[in-house]
Formats: sequence, C-alpha cells, structure tokens
Amino acid sequence: MVGLGPKPPPSRKGTGHLSDIPKDLKKEIENLERLFTVDQTKLKAITKHFVSELDKGLSVEGGSIPMNPTWVMSFPDGYETGTFLALDMGGTNLRVCEITLTDQKSEFDIIQSKYRMPEELKVGQSEELWDYIADCVNQFIETHHDDVSKLDKLPLGFTFSYPATQNYIDEGILQRWTKGFDIAGVEGKNVVPMFEAALAAKGTPIKLAALINDTTGTLIASAYTDTKMKIGCIFGTGCNAAYMENAGSIPKLAHMNLPADMPMAINCEWGAFDNEHKVLPRTPYDIIIDNDSPRPGQQAFEKMIAGLYLGELLRLIMVDLHDNHETHIFANQDISKLRRAYTLDSSFLSAIEEDPWENLQETSELFNEKLGINPTHPELCLVRRAAELIGTRAARLSACGVAAISIKKDYKTCHVGADGSVFNKYPHFKERGAQALKEILDWPDKKDPKEEDPIEILAAEDGSGVGAALIAALTLKRVQAGNLSGILHPENFV
Repeated sequence: MVGLGPKPPPSRKGTGHLSDIPKDLKKEIENLERLFTVDQTKLKAITKHFVSELDKGLSVEGGSIPMNPTWVMSFPDGYETGTFLALDMGGTNLRVCEITLTDQKSEFDIIQSKYRMPEELKVGQSEELWDYIADCVNQFIETHHDDVSKLDKLPLGFTFSYPATQNYIDEGILQRWTKGFDIAGVEGKNVVPMFEAALAAKGTPIKLAALINDTTGTLIASAYTDTKMKIGCIFGTGCNAAYMENAGSIPKLAHMNLPADMPMAINCEWGAFDNEHKVLPRTPYDIIIDNDSPRPGQQAFEKMIAGLYLGELLRLIMVDLHDNHETHIFANQDISKLRRAYTLDSSFLSAIEEDPWENLQETSELFNEKLGINPTHPELCLVRRAAELIGTRAARLSACGVAAISIKKDYKTCHVGADGSVFNKYPHFKERGAQALKEILDWPDKKDPKEEDPIEILAAEDGSGVGAALIAALTLKRVQAGNLSGILHPENFV
C-alpha cells in the first residue's frame, strides 16, 4: 500500500502475514487501511496548508496556531557559564535541577530531584499549588547547599509547559490549563508573581530569570551542542514545536519597532493546527475523541498524533468492531475493561508493535493481563495491523509540521531536536517520520543507506532542564550588556 512508510525490520513478517486470516477480518483491515493511510499527495496538501497557518499565526489578526513570541532572542554559542536552577512543572512530576554550565564549550553538570505532583493540587486552590512548588524548590536547595544565605538569589529558569502569552521573558499569562489541571483564578493571569510570592513567603533566595515552554527549551538546549539545530519539537503526551523567526517577519510585533533581523524564538503551539478541519484526514474515531474531549474543536492536530490519544484510537476501533460490525471481534467475552475511556495509553501500542508477527504471543498475554480478553490469532493480527496504522499515521502527520517550518524558513538542510515519549520510545516513529519528510520534500533516494537526510530529526537534549538554564543565562547576558528591549519587566531592570 502506498504511503505506509518504511517496511518493518526483516525479523518481522510484515503485513504479508495477514494472508491467512478470514475474509471478514481482512475486509475490516482493508477498511482501516483506507481510513488511516496518508499518501504522499495528502501529505503535501496538509503541509501546504500548514505553512499558510504558521504565517497566519504571526499576523496581527492571528489564527488557530498561536505562534507565541518567547523573548528568547539568540541561540547559545556554547560558551555560556554559570550556575542556574531549573524548575520543570509537568503534569505528573515536578523536577528541580541545578545546572552548571562549565568553562568547557557546550558542557554542563547537572544534579536533579523529582517530586510527585499530587492529583488533588491540580483541581485545588492556586495558593496550595504554588506553596507546594515553592516547598519542593526549598527542599532541593537545602539538600544540596549547606549555607542557603550565600546563594544570593540564584537565577532560575521555569519551564511552564502550558499555553501562555509572554510580553516579557519573565512573564507568563496562562491562556488555558492542560494536562489535567483545572485551577480556578489562574487562567488569564500572570503566573510568575504567584510563584514568586510563594518563594518569598519561605525566604527562598531565588530570582526568576526566565519563564519558558519546554519546546523552546528543547530548541535552545539542542542548539547548545549542535550548531545545525534549527527546530525543536515535542512528540509526547502532547505535541509542539519551536523555531527561530526574524522579528521583521512577525507582523503582530511590528508596533514594537524591533530590528527586522533580530531573532525571536517562536513557540508555535501547533497542536491547534487545522481546528477548522479543512485538511486533516479525520476518521470517525478521531471525531469521537474530539467530541468527547473537555474542549471539542480545539487541538485538532494534537488529537491525531500525540501519545495521549493513540491508545484511545485503538480502543475505539476495537469497541466498534465488537459492537457494530459483523465480525464481532472478542465475541462472547467480557469487554467491560475495554469500554473505559483512556484505559489504554501509547505504551500499549508500543508493546504490540514490538511483538514479532510470528505468533503475537506477547500481545495475547497483554490483552489477557490488561483487559481480561483472550483474542484469537486472527484478531491479534487485526489489532497488530490497527496499531501499525495508528502509529504510522501519527509519525507521518508529525512530519508535515517539520516540513512546513522548513519550507517557511527555506531550510534545505538542518537538524531538528525532538523530545517526548512517543519520539523516544514508540517503535519506528523516527523512521516513519523520515520517510514522510522524504515524500513531502521530494528528496532523491540515498546512494548510501548510512547517508544523513538533508533534514534529520534527532533525539534532543534536556530542554526543560538544560534549556531552561541556558535561556536564563542568555537573558542575563543581554541584561548585563544593557540590551533590555522586550526582555524583562521594567521594574526588573536591576
């Protein structure tokens, strides 16, 4: 079939192994292939629309993709030095790091601690959230420093990976909560004073130097060790990208009269691409996910490629084939566990794709242990093929965003730093994405299989830790140079 990406490794028999399954199941597989296959022509159409939407997001009128200026206004040169704290506020954990950028080019030392983010804080009072975060920072400092009084306001980079408007680099006006948070009284407000007030109440000698998004951090951290790095991406529970734009190409900042060639890192927030549903090939299952989500009509792109939704896509397919089709897979079995929304995550699909086609024994055991279902071998083949199709589509669609930024910026060759559980752990995600980029950008076949692609997507450096520290360092460097335009709040110019 055209456009399904690279062939599976030789150790697996691939889709040819489906030839011995019953005709009714084979028909269902062919239908899923029709629904989930994104061929070269469609990839190019999506990418073309993506480019125009990136431009629209930079305009005064704006668009679905926010294209948030971050006030990160340079790449690191590898010679940044100093000791910085980094705070990473995630959906599951809170991570505090101390990063020392050494005298050796592009080298750093890091110590870090993780703290669990209690579920009750995600829906509690804002004061309780910030008090807990300040407690964790304080605990980290007391653990790793004998004399706290000598720290003299150690600078901190705060990775706040929620959609936020920034008029300055030490500001973050929360647009909306994501990742299960729903705390009243925070959306529409600057989170920095809330956090700083909690630190001050505990007498913690910390000075917030920069608030960043993890995608921007990924871009900067990767560029610290690789001068070819031009784009940072996250392919994990959610999806996003950042790249460096020229201020003269950002109409919505024209009123600030910034130098036209001044770099400005843009946090795309591209999960919102095609909220209008003009080009993305949504299936009935994608529509169900959107309709049943807390915010229908938002994050259309993210809902088709991000790890949060891959397991739910497979679950919806299986329930549908059990309830509404003549095949009635898992007939006469209790599928009550399978009926629970979001009971499967992307790791479930990863395990299925890693199971050799020969007997799919590990997949059978997985279904039995997780769902209390004992599939037949033909049913296992169908599930395996469905997982491949979902994973392949996610990788191929993700390449459209990378290609769109590359086309917009006229990057013929560059590196892309990618982080996130889907990129790092999902089988064949990188290879399938690379194949899609080749199809979109019409690269010729390689003469040497080991030859690097013109645009190569590589595993990123630690964006939320090292990236946050680097951005804090870059900010202080600009302040010390007296170049304060659009950097910090005026009252912080000291």
